[in-house]
Amino acid sequence: MITWSQVTELRNDVGAEDFDEVVEIFLDEVEETLAALAHGPRLEQVLHALKGSALNLGFTHFSDLCAEGEARAARGEGAAVDLEAIRASYAESKAIFLAELPERLAA
Repeated sequence: MITWSQVTELRNDVGAEDFDEVVEIFLDEVEETLAALAHGPRLEQVLHALKGSALNLGFTHFSDLCAEGEARAARGEGAAVDLEAIRASYAESKAIFLAELPERLAA
């Protein structure tokens, strides 16, 4: 669900002192986007942006669902994208991420 090597790489890239801020911004922006996520003409673009953000922070499963939804929307099947599954994957990923992050960074 979480690719911890990506989390470590991001932390090394931005520096330990800025990592918490990057995480906070990511979580805030994703939650704001998910709250407004709806079937419509911008679905493909929104899912593309979510996919990229998720990959940067190692939210692999969430990113995969966004990619699948993006592809469906690109094929004109946006109404069939399961937005609740995407939201649920994010919530589960976030819970795991926040629970395990201190231990993973200490290792």
